[in-house]
Amino acid sequence: MSNDGAMRSDPLDHRLGSTRWPDLGSEITLLVPIGSCEQHGPHLPLDTDSRIAQEISRRSATHITNCLIAPTMSITASGEHNGFPGTLSIGNEALELCIVELCRSADWAQRVVLVNGHGGNYSAVKAACTTLRREGRRVLDWWPEGSPDDLHAGRIETSVMLLIAPDEVSTSSMVNGPTPSMQDLSQHGVKSLSNSGVLGDPTGASAEEGEQWLAKWVDDLVNAIIRDDS
Repeated sequence: MSNDGAMRSDPLDHRLGSTRWPDLGSEITLLVPIGSCEQHGPHLPLDTDSRIAQEISRRSATHITNCLIAPTMSITASGEHNGFPGTLSIGNEALELCIVELCRSADWAQRVVLVNGHGGNYSAVKAACTTLRREGRRVLDWWPEGSPDDLHAGRIETSVMLLIAPDEVSTSSMVNGPTPSMQDLSQHGVKSLSNSGVLGDPTGASAEEGEQWLAKWVDDLVNAIIRDDS
């Protein structure tokens, strides 16, 4: 059966990749999930940040008119995780350039919203947005606020993953880690601070708590986009 008349087979599918170019309008909000491929302790998968950014984007898109979700940027700036097998990183300078060029190419969209799920990307995302705004482009950067005592692979990320990908969480492998300052983390990297890669305490995590965090983040992101319209 022909499906030529439909923009996408599922009306709830907001993926840019599922569309055809003639169906794209001129007032699209494009969400770009930005994650990472890096260690997340012995109990979480390497793509944890990417999965969380994707889920935030997926949920948020249902509340935003004419919203599409770009393919995830999944190999980003993860130099602070050097020394752990599985970590892939292109560094801050390359990531900044990638974001700038990606957003320039999206001139067909009304605005681009960078949904950043990895703290190590923060400076590159901010620098890219400065360049893009100077060029007169409409771009928002957004980051899910957590807790200063739960920096990496701790209770928050574990709770969210127990909700969205429970089969990927090895609960029997959970271990506690230190809670260093951001300054110590940036100066020394994760490996010298935590042999396990965990910065925080994942014990006590639950899917119920993960739902609370996701709801909070989605509400915050949607409101940021609404404020941008006012």
